[in-house]
Amino acid sequence: MNYEQARFNMIEQQIRPWEVLDSQVLALLAVIKREDFVPTAYRSLAFADMEIPLSSHSKTQPGQCMLSPKVEARILQDLAVQKHEKVLEIGTGSGYMAALLGHRAQHVISLEIDADIAQTARGNLQRAGIFNAEVRTGDGASNFTRAISGSDPLKGPFDVIVMSGSVSEVPASLLALLKPGGRLSAITGDEPVMRATLVARTGEAAWRTTQAWDTVAPKLLHFPEPSRFTF
Repeated sequence: MNYEQARFNMIEQQIRPWEVLDSQVLALLAVIKREDFVPTAYRSLAFADMEIPLSSHSKTQPGQCMLSPKVEARILQDLAVQKHEKVLEIGTGSGYMAALLGHRAQHVISLEIDADIAQTARGNLQRAGIFNAEVRTGDGASNFTRAISGSDPLKGPFDVIVMSGSVSEVPASLLALLKPGGRLSAITGDEPVMRATLVARTGEAAWRTTQAWDTVAPKLLHFPEPSRFTF
């Protein structure tokens, strides 16, 4: 397989048509070798317009996966991460998004609930030469009360927070970890339609929310679901 040709095709045929036109983002996608973050069994699909499994699915717990390339690229463009900024990612997965963020940011802390996946992501990042992205094993849905109180080693606040998966709604506990001027990206809602949600903290208690595009992504584990009534 010609990986360089496949990477070029991914950028030109999938990502550009999805309104990802930031030249720095496109250049970064050409540099970070996505195929090195994909499980060996799926390496031939590294550049396909699809989610790539990282763990098996069951009826009780959905499998984890890499988001499709165009979704990752659009999130990266929306956030416009700067070199001086500190980033928190929820849902490390393979480490590919953490690698992209690491090239744009000063420092990245990425939380992954699955210890085996977290260890694989650490190895992927190390082999890619990304040393400012730190992967921690932990449940992103339950860490933030301690973080806000100052007793958790997450050491917020953050300039950027990325939720690499979907949630029913953006948790207030995460918004509280944003600096003024900070941005949070999440995919919110429920299937069949979810919205890419970008929340910017414009003041001490002021927020601006935009939802510019639709997509669907697997749920991040343990985040609250809305109550559903049955009759």
